[in-house]
Amino acid sequence: MGSAVEATWELPDEPEGNWRTRMYRVLDTLESQGTGLLITVDEVTSDLDEMIQFAAVYQHFVREGRSVALLMAGLPNNVSSLLSNKSASFLRRAKQYRLGRISDADMAFAIRQTVEGGGRSIEREALDLAVKASSGFPYMMQLVGFHTWESSEDGGAIDADAVARGIEVAGYDMRDGVYRSTLRDLSAKDIDFLQAMLEDEGGSRMADVARRMGVSSSYASQYRLRLIDQGVIGERGRGRVWFDIPGFDSYLREEL
Repeated sequence: MGSAVEATWELPDEPEGNWRTRMYRVLDTLESQGTGLLITVDEVTSDLDEMIQFAAVYQHFVREGRSVALLMAGLPNNVSSLLSNKSASFLRRAKQYRLGRISDADMAFAIRQTVEGGGRSIEREALDLAVKASSGFPYMMQLVGFHTWESSEDGGAIDADAVARGIEVAGYDMRDGVYRSTLRDLSAKDIDFLQAMLEDEGGSRMADVARRMGVSSSYASQYRLRLIDQGVIGERGRGRVWFDIPGFDSYLREEL
């Protein structure tokens, strides 16, 4: 027969104070050692109360001269929504860097390096297909790469069929995670501007957009700047714009 075993343990005490006071203790300890704290946040969103609370607390750290730094990253429309929140308005003074569209050559290099770093290889046709589907959009490249890897067989080279499956699933993720939220955050005039662009393919002249909207060029330019700031569109040469989010034009045609 087996013998009974008795075990006891004690749970550690709950840390005293709220997150802000606990962070002060962490910063005090680090500063006593001559160093500080770098906080990194990926996938920024303004929908989380915790994100707003965090931004407000971080502001106190900065005002008090604590040895702390913050690096945040996210999709342009999510970053724009966060910066428009009054509780996080101080973040508008932070240094901002817009990644923008990535060249096809850099896309191909990043994809190939990632695949080979994982001990695999990718066929040339498959690589070209992944680059074209990503359309210079970093998040789309991540989605295509992740789902391609998941849908391909272990070992061996990744072929075009695996990339095609990855692109299909990535499209669903873009629709659920990017397209819908982006459209939801647009104003009626933003949508009017984008609808005026839908008559074109690959690029729209600002003069044509203003004419279709029935407004002056200066009035239309206000919405051009708004949509560029949100990462929805980008400039394509002098006086021309087009969608920076790949596939968003097709999504708008279906929805509108």
